[in-house]
Amino acid sequence: MNFEEIYTNGEYLNKNPTWDAEDAVWKAEMIKKIIKKNTSSIESIVEVGCGSGAILAHLQKTFTDVNFSGFDISPQGIAMAKKCANDKLSFYNQDYINERTITTDILLVIDVIEHVPDFYTFLNKLKEKSKSFVFHIPLDVSCRTVLKPHINLQQRNTVGHIHYFTEENVWWALQDCGYTIKDWHYTKPKIDFVKPASTKNWIKKILRNLSYSISKKWSVKLWGGYSLLIFAE
Repeated sequence: MNFEEIYTNGEYLNKNPTWDAEDAVWKAEMIKKIIKKNTSSIESIVEVGCGSGAILAHLQKTFTDVNFSGFDISPQGIAMAKKCANDKLSFYNQDYINERTITTDILLVIDVIEHVPDFYTFLNKLKEKSKSFVFHIPLDVSCRTVLKPHINLQQRNTVGHIHYFTEENVWWALQDCGYTIKDWHYTKPKIDFVKPASTKNWIKKILRNLSYSISKKWSVKLWGGYSLLIFAE
């Protein structure tokens, strides 16, 4: 099975017509904070798997002197992204890992690893491309998804997740590929901070936030839906 075809033949766009652009602002805000905390001088930022380009467009509002480039294998995603291109923000319908040799100060890998068939080879090749890296990786494996595997099946069918991570799997993979973790934290899913649409979701939100306040690690393992935001070198 060619897992990349859904991004090149329009299937992904049909299932996700906004390409998750509505999540770009809060993701960009988190990325901005972790970059500012861990770096002082930046000339260029590249995003691999940039999709609609909305994250880079929002980051540019803060890092106005930085040169931004976004790469994606999807022609549909890049067509959306090019609508916000300018003289310091460029987008390319190319496989950055295999087709481009340019390097950058910071490489963004935001919700990408879970889509890549051979993510170890991907991570090893990434190492050659940048000085620093920001990863955002969903932790799809939890007690809830083990008991209800259809949740991950839905992720597979709608947004193309083909790998499902625990926190430990992420650390092992990055360490195996030679990355040094400089900073990290959990990020919450929408259900934890938006107004619930039903009584059931109100209850779920209360329980999730209560358990998270007691133990972040165990709440992540119990409920799922969280991700890791990582700054690495």
